[in-house]
Amino acid sequence: MKQLKLIIYFLMCILSISDVYAYSDYIIPGGENIGINIKSEGILVVGFYKINGNLNKGTPNIKVGDRVLEVENTIVNTNEELVEAIKDNMHENKVNILVKRNDNKINISLPLIYDEDTYKTGLYIKDEITGIGTLSYIDPISHIYGALGHEIVETNSKETIEVKTGNIFRSYVTGIDRSVRGTPGGKNARFYKDDIFGDINKNTINGIYGKYTKDIDSSLAIPIGSINEIKTGKAFIYTVLNGEEKKEYEINITKLDKNNNTKNIYFDITDVNLLEKTGGIVQGMSGSPIIQDGKLVGAVTHVVVSNPSSGYGISIISMLEEGEK
Repeated sequence: MKQLKLIIYFLMCILSISDVYAYSDYIIPGGENIGINIKSEGILVVGFYKINGNLNKGTPNIKVGDRVLEVENTIVNTNEELVEAIKDNMHENKVNILVKRNDNKINISLPLIYDEDTYKTGLYIKDEITGIGTLSYIDPISHIYGALGHEIVETNSKETIEVKTGNIFRSYVTGIDRSVRGTPGGKNARFYKDDIFGDINKNTINGIYGKYTKDIDSSLAIPIGSINEIKTGKAFIYTVLNGEEKKEYEINITKLDKNNNTKNIYFDITDVNLLEKTGGIVQGMSGSPIIQDGKLVGAVTHVVVSNPSSGYGISIISMLEEGEK
């Protein structure tokens, strides 16, 4: 009996240790605009096009969101590899492809249509996702970073992008398309893909995460604040609206929701300069850190489309915990 109790005790200890997170008490707040590049396993099908006015008769077996993994047992991960594999392996104007749909792998015979001196599939495809967002934080000890505060979803398929490889890199804001009621605006940016800030190792509902590889200044770290420490009233966000200049803008926190997975903080933009420049929250602002009373408490995640001067934020603790998993 004593031996049984001892085993149970050790199991309980192991379970409790697994819930302990190692993020630092002082975190460097972000606010920098970042370029984002993610490559998934295989090649993503994002739509279909007509050839001579008709869809390829083989495409009903393929769904938007499928990922093409192989052509006749040849692994493909880029558009160029797919084209070459089809060219080398087609037989009687068709090829066998292996697609991944959710967690299932399916073999499909795909006919090809000869048109304008080339064989066409009728598939719109993507081998990578590129966009912009805002860095939320860097842990000065582990160098783990978090950004966006929400997942990256492919626009056409609405599928959450699985990360095979990826990185964040330098970007330069060249202009702003203002938000208006019913239509969120966005940041326009120039990319510097060779100036890499870090890798991406996961894409989750709480943001994207990886290791920050640039030099960091630990003296910029500030204390973190839990959801219980946040109060309604004045706070600030850090973000970039021009070039690479990070600025502080005032917001008003109106409501807190401790039970929501991603929308913990409700707020209104009150900064006149920000409202004049952007009309409110714009795409590319996701991940902008929220600071209150000198503490990093959250990050911007969503805009209220019907009123773009209002938005939502996620608790920074949720992001820090996700980053440590």
